[in-house]
Formats: sequence, C-alpha cells, structure tokens
Amino acid sequence: MSDSLSPGARALCDAMAAAFPGPGDVTALRAAAVGGRSAGPGVASVRDGEADGVPVRVYDPAPGSTGRPLVVFFHGGGWVMCGLGTHDATCRSLAAGSGAVVVSADYRLAPEHPWPAATDDALTVLLWARAQAAALGCDPGRVVVAGDSSGGNLATVTALRAPEPVAGQLLVYPPLDAAAAMGTATPTGTAAETETETETETETETTATATATATAVATGSAAAYGEGHFHTAAHMAWYWEQYGGDPAHPHVSPLRAPDLSGLPRTLLVLADCDPLRDEGLAYARRLGAAGVDCAVHLYPGVFHGFLGLPLPAGRTALAAAAAWLRSTR
Repeated sequence: MSDSLSPGARALCDAMAAAFPGPGDVTALRAAAVGGRSAGPGVASVRDGEADGVPVRVYDPAPGSTGRPLVVFFHGGGWVMCGLGTHDATCRSLAAGSGAVVVSADYRLAPEHPWPAATDDALTVLLWARAQAAALGCDPGRVVVAGDSSGGNLATVTALRAPEPVAGQLLVYPPLDAAAAMGTATPTGTAAETETETETETETETTATATATATAVATGSAAAYGEGHFHTAAHMAWYWEQYGGDPAHPHVSPLRAPDLSGLPRTLLVLADCDPLRDEGLAYARRLGAAGVDCAVHLYPGVFHGFLGLPLPAGRTALAAAAAWLRSTR
C-alpha cells in the first residue's frame, strides 16, 4: 500500500516519532517538546509581560503603527506541554507575515492545572488584549483568536465564551470532541444537552444534532491515521484525560456546542493525514450550516503538527494564514 504522506513528510514524521515519548510521562513529553525548534523571522519588537497575571509574549512587527489586527495566540501541546518558547517561530511568522500584533499566551498546563484553568487563562488574555488594543497600535474591532492543536481548541472555546464577539478565529488542526477521542458516549442531561429544565424544543433538537455530528467523527481519519503519523490516537486520548472536564461540555468539546451561529469568520487549517482531520471538517460543516463565514485549508500529504515544519506545505500554510489575518476587518 502506498504511503499517504509525501516522501519528505514521511522522513520527517518518522524522525520526530522516534524521538517522541509515548503517552504517560509528562516530564519526558515536556522535555521532548522543547528541542528541535527552528528560529523564526525577525520581528521589530518582542517582549515578555503579563496579562492580568497570565504570562504573555507580545510580537509587534511595526511599532508605532495603528489600526492593525490583534491576534491572541494559544499554543498547542495537548494542554500538558509547550509554551512561549516552543511556538516563538510560529508567532514570529504570523506577526511578520500579517502585520498584526501577536499576543502569545502562556496558559497553565494540565495535569497540575486541569480544565477549566487553561480556558480561564485564555479568556483573561483575550480580555486584556482587547482592553490594550489601542495602546498596542491595534483596532479593538479586529481582534482574532488563534491556536494550533489544543491551542485551537482554546481559541474556539474562547470565542464561544467572549462577552463581545471577536473578529475571527484561526484554528489549526484543533481537537474538538473529547468524547470521540476517549470513546465515551454523551449521557442524558449533561451540560451539552441542557443547562435548565426550561430548555426549548428547538434547543433540544439543535443539541441532538450537535451530539450526533460529534459522535459520527469518531471514525474515519482517527482510524486511518491514529498510528504511524506522529500524533497518535493514544496520545490524544491521554491528553484529554489529563486535561479533564466533562467531555460533553461545549467548553471542553466545542464540536458539541448547541449553537455556533454567533461565532466569527473562521479559517480551519487541517492536515489530511491527521487523526483530528474529520473533527475539523465536521466543525467547518456545522459553522457553515450556522451561517458562519468559514474557510478550510486542507493540506494533503502532511501530518498533525506540520505548521512551521521545514516542509513546503508548512511554509504555504503559514503564509496563507498570515494573509487571512491581514484581511481581518
């Protein structure tokens, strides 16, 4: 059987997988995640600070400019690893390519700080960034949430929770349904189904559709690419276990949110050979059905984590994402 990865992606995938521990050892995973990162492009101003107690790194490609987009970025790493340093090159590339100020959030990690610690930190940084937008030379009406992998989950959860709508969400191969990954069913009466006993019949039907959609994506790409493509189904299930929270809750599993109609324009960047691919596609379909402006960039021949890797698709995806950010209005 022919390999679905490109030759370059296969060689890189195998090398990365050989150096990456299996699930179960937080210390080993964190140590492995730090190494092998390439430097990103130069950015005029890069500084560390705090956003109401949450460490952040602010990338400003053109100090003194005004009216620019402001990107609040959440790094990936299964909610248990990575940080400002591991995603420095990605944030530099997005800032340099888009002209936007990027605020990268160093949210608290599981298992020491399980859900909802990361989501609370993410919302804190968004609210801080919006309040500081003018001081950062940005338009408070052009604030975008963004993230890769688990950071993509945090981005869309933050968009769901934001008291005022954000202008966009950039989601790079996000995990969106804990129950599908962990093989659990949605019990009757969970937070995803109802929060009060006065829920209307329409809301019940909408939630049933969301649950059915989420359950359906537990097959397909997860079965095809759950092994042998760097990011494994076993890793994903373990990450979800460390993260915690009710798998049916929409602030854990946004694919199960009953109503997506209030979400902003969205770009989903997906790898074709990724266990999470079908969750992203299912989310895009639900966004479209809800009337949300949603674009999908699906890259063939690459695996989960390809953004920013030394692959043609990684460079193309970063440039396209930066162009999309630049167009935010």
